[in-house]
Formats: sequence, structure tokens, C-alpha cells
Amino acid sequence: MDRHEPYIGDGTPPPIREHQTERTRLVPIVVAAVVLGTAVAAAWYFWWRDATAPAIETQRAAVPATPSLPLAQAPRNPIDSPPADQPLPALKESDGPVAAALSAIVGLDTFGRLFVSENLVRNIVATVDNLPREEVSQRVSPLRPAPGLPVISGKGPSLTLAPANAARYAPQVRLFETVPTESLVAFYRRNYPLFQQAYVELGYPDGYFNDRLVEVIDHLLAAPEPTGPLRLKQPKVLYEFADPDLEELSAGQKAMLRIGKENRERVKAKLREIRSSITAR
Repeated sequence: MDRHEPYIGDGTPPPIREHQTERTRLVPIVVAAVVLGTAVAAAWYFWWRDATAPAIETQRAAVPATPSLPLAQAPRNPIDSPPADQPLPALKESDGPVAAALSAIVGLDTFGRLFVSENLVRNIVATVDNLPREEVSQRVSPLRPAPGLPVISGKGPSLTLAPANAARYAPQVRLFETVPTESLVAFYRRNYPLFQQAYVELGYPDGYFNDRLVEVIDHLLAAPEPTGPLRLKQPKVLYEFADPDLEELSAGQKAMLRIGKENRERVKAKLREIRSSITAR
């Protein structure tokens, strides 16, 4: 598992440690649907508020974009943006146009409830990049936190995540399923140069965001399928998985476990559908 520290990207010194409450981080999930990049970041909404460990936030230096220089190697999964009637805005001026485009897909009210429109493209890219890591910084979440606490049963050695906990995520999972994949992919392709620029500025001058997105989708699809109740422990304030192998999983894969088996199957099905639309054929 990738154990690099999560990127904050706002230029502020990192706090030593930030405790997070056990609330739901789901979305769209992933806004599900955020955007295909979003979709995965959207996927994070389902997950964003269920932290089981304190987040350690470490600043990663941004690398200036160098669009005039060729990248070291060709992308494994190239994305060609379709011709557009209007040119794309500059990345620093993209919040309004990108928010309007996403609102047209998920609905204006839904967008207002779920999304944080400031630094939208950059935050989607940073969140997607951090899902396979140990922690994801709340500072870069493109989605608003949802209220709610985990539903547990038992105590002490018999403490488990209750089956009823999955019901907390059902509405977001339904939203994720119903947002048309074709619309998400069209949005993503149209705005891909912005996502690519944000990825380069994040610190990957020789990388391609779509390749990273495919890697992250594959990582989420590889989340284990445990049998039986998920046993928990509470060494301090926050819950942790009692199984050390599960507790060592990435933030994204832990989130896949928390949403429950049925929700996980539905989310994975949608991710496979998205993946097939953004990979080389």
C-alpha cells in the first residue's frame, strides 16, 4: 500500500495531528460521482467522514506546471479532449465553469448540498491521488462532510460494526448509481486539461492524471471482501479495525469496508463501468 503522506496543497504548515470524528465520508462517492475523477472523488463522499484514525497531514511541495515540455513517457490510458465551442478557463479561474458543469449533471440543489466549489479541480485531483494512501486530508475534500455516526454493536471484545451502519450510505450509493456514466465521462474529457494541469502542479511533472485515476479505481476494486462482522476496537477516542491486516489498509479501501457488502458491490460495479470508459481499448 502507498504510505506516502497526503497532500494538503494550500501552502500552510501541517498540524502535528488532527483528530477526526467517526462521521460518514460518502458522497457520491465516489458524488458520487464527482467526476470521474470525480466519480472517485465523489466516491470519497461516502467515505470522507468515517476516519478510524487521526489524520497526519504533511505538506507536499507543488511542482510548477510545464505544459511546453514533453512528459517522460506516453500515457498508458490517453484521454483526448473533444473539440469545444468555447476554450477552457485557466485552472485558477475554473471553479465557476466547472461547478456549473457538474451542477448540470447532478442537479443544482444536490451540488450545493454536497460540493465545495472552491479549488474544485485541484481538490478532486488531490483526493483521488490520496485515496490509496494511509490518510486523506479533509482540507482537500471536494465534498461537504455528511452528518452521522457509525452504528456499532456489542462492547469490548465483541464490538463490531453493525449491519445497520450500511443504511447510512444507501442514499448516496443510489445517487452514485443513477448519475449517467456517459455524462460524467463527457464532463471529464471536456475538462481533462484542467485535471492534468492540477496533477502536474501537485508534484507529478511526468505523470498523467488519467493513469493515476485508473490506478486508484483498480485499488478500490481490490478492496477485500471480509466474511462475517467487522470487529472493532477503541484504544482511545476513535474506532479501529481489530484485525491488524484490515487496519493497515489504505483510507480508500477502509472506506469500502465501512459502507457494507451490498453497497460495496454496487459501488464496485459503477467503478468498473467508469473504468471501461476511460481506459485504452
